[in-house]
Amino acid sequence: MALAAASMQPLADDAPHLLVVDDDSRIRTLLHKFLGSNGYRVTVAASAAEARQKLDQLAFDLLVLDVMMPGENGLDLARAVRARSPVPILMLTARTETDDRIAGLESGADDYLAKPFNPRELLLRVGGILRRAGAGPSGAASAPEVRFGPFSFHRGRGELKRGDEVVRLTDRERDLLAALAERPGQTVPRSAIAGDDAAPGDRAVDVVVTRLRRKIEADPANPILLQTMRGLGYRLLADE
Repeated sequence: MALAAASMQPLADDAPHLLVVDDDSRIRTLLHKFLGSNGYRVTVAASAAEARQKLDQLAFDLLVLDVMMPGENGLDLARAVRARSPVPILMLTARTETDDRIAGLESGADDYLAKPFNPRELLLRVGGILRRAGAGPSGAASAPEVRFGPFSFHRGRGELKRGDEVVRLTDRERDLLAALAERPGQTVPRSAIAGDDAAPGDRAVDVVVTRLRRKIEADPANPILLQTMRGLGYRLLADE
């Protein structure tokens, strides 16, 4: 699994605080950098025992737990946490069998993501869980809909409308708009949209941006709603 790490930006004081628990030091480091570069405050732990210490000392908005850890595993930790706290939990695991997924959800997890995973999917899962819990990346709207110009995008359904008319989106266009709608009015790093599996010079994101602009901009050549922040990424100019 490879994750893109965008340039670290100063975090707002109210940035959601995530606890990442994984015995693999490489995964911990990658998740710390990747999530940190996308608007989250991140603390890491190498074991359930260390996670318990962190939980006793700090308040977290979301736990990201690896299932397969030596000693007390992620499922056991999730059960223990859920017995005393409603904090949202996202389980990460290489085990993808149905029974394993069910076990994860029965342990109290809010969602379950199998390794290896796409970085964009991780961000969407984290953002979705936090949104349902009433938190989100700094500046993210808590309402299910984000409005910009004559359009509205329902983040839960992934549905774009112009007035009452549904605008058809491709999967890639929907993913792009969802990533921007998670942080309306803020610059979303290009790497968070493209993913680190994209090769240097890959223009796939630019193609999707161009296609989406044709659907939402009055003049796609001079975009107002979906702006390019040169050298940084893109921004959706949402209504206040």
